[in-house]
Amino acid sequence: MVKILVVEDDRNFNDLIATILRQNGYTVQGAENPPAAYDLLQSEQFDLVLSDIMMPQVDGYQFAQELRRTDPSIPILFITARDDIASKEKGFNSGIDDYMVKPINFNELLLRIKALLRRAKITADNLLIVGNLTLNNEAITAQVNHQTVDVTVREFQILYKLLSYPDHAFSRAELINEFWDLASDTSMRAVDVYITKLREKFKAADGFTIKTIHGLGYKAVLTL
Repeated sequence: MVKILVVEDDRNFNDLIATILRQNGYTVQGAENPPAAYDLLQSEQFDLVLSDIMMPQVDGYQFAQELRRTDPSIPILFITARDDIASKEKGFNSGIDDYMVKPINFNELLLRIKALLRRAKITADNLLIVGNLTLNNEAITAQVNHQTVDVTVREFQILYKLLSYPDHAFSRAELINEFWDLASDTSMRAVDVYITKLREKFKAADGFTIKTIHGLGYKAVLTL
């Protein structure tokens, strides 16, 4: 299920956004300031961030810049009372993807969220769709052109990770730390073996390729 982080110092508005998003099938965590958001981002994986600009301790611009340095691909949407061009320009230059001015229309917010998530076709029903490929994160199943592709759990997890963050390069070490038992003596070559298997099994998939980043690891590149 898609997980959204709401960073907003107005507790009532934070709770209102969270309630509406949950009613529409999203998993939501709220933080009232960027330091609290950093803590959540270190312990949990989020698919999208909604953030205010005017907040105590750290403002939204600084938060977006720091988040963009650590996660180049996560969508960031500002929801703010600032309606001037300079604020919008500063926001986009800080790395955000979209900007809404309060008071907001919640139907429009939902449409914007869907649009931001569409890059990797992640939907609230646990499906990730890229071209003719469908990955079901709840059932751990993969289909290409509605035909089931046999995959192991680890193969599925690696592919789902790469496609959830297109154009983001993951090192071999990152993938091993996330998908292998840390107590095991796994070599970096193990990742290469799995990527080779994934490329072979999904050679009929038309919406992406898995690129090798020499000296580092791999990334998924959308081709549609």
